[in-house]
Amino acid sequence: MYRTAVDLNCDMGEGFGHWSYGEAPDEALMAIISSANVACGFHGGDPSIMDRMARMCAEHGVGLGAHPAYNDLQGFGRRAIDASPEELVNDILYQVGALREFGRRHGVRLQHVKPHGALYMTAARDAEFSRQICDALGKSAPDVFLYCMQASETRRVAQDAGRPVIREFYADRDYGDDGLIVFARKMRKLDPREMAQKCLRACREGKVVTVTGTELSVEFESICFHSDTPGALEIGQAVRAALVEAGVAIAPPSTLDVAA
Repeated sequence: MYRTAVDLNCDMGEGFGHWSYGEAPDEALMAIISSANVACGFHGGDPSIMDRMARMCAEHGVGLGAHPAYNDLQGFGRRAIDASPEELVNDILYQVGALREFGRRHGVRLQHVKPHGALYMTAARDAEFSRQICDALGKSAPDVFLYCMQASETRRVAQDAGRPVIREFYADRDYGDDGLIVFARKMRKLDPREMAQKCLRACREGKVVTVTGTELSVEFESICFHSDTPGALEIGQAVRAALVEAGVAIAPPSTLDVAA
């Protein structure tokens, strides 16, 4: 088997005030994942939501991760903003620091950082921007994991710098032939059983089929799904059940052999 254990992560806490985005309750998702990517206020999330998410991570033993984004609340962080790398790195540190304080309040350390949406894709293709992110995190949060894709510039730059990364496989996103996910602003409803089999095959064979029908090799330690994908809870439950039934353990990244 290609993977005998894998982290299962989800983008979460993506509401604001009385507004919530996505149909899956964060409380239900917490019961099936091992790591949470928590919105930090720029694409979703607010202080009360971040506090609640940090508390739930502590209660469920789920890894707390910062999910910083472009300052794009109206566009849900899925629109790129033309700003200097220095400004964007400062925005990332601002968001990471905010969530870390809520984690401290509830006795849970910050486990990882994973950029959100368009910011994630910008870093995936921009080596210099990824280098600046790694340099900044190396000073402010040197012991946290950085989540990224195997085919990304982020992964290459981080590993060249000796920073451990967690490579992701996406349950609910399509893949291009370049090994990166196909960025989507809105998602259609997906078949949870198909997503589960896609993840199981990736764990067993290290393969996924791209949008052109090409067989692509994938390497990863974590599987991601999104709380705003229609049917997210059913997708997460189906993926977890299929993996566990096949003998693939759901485990936090600290227990896995990670890329370094």
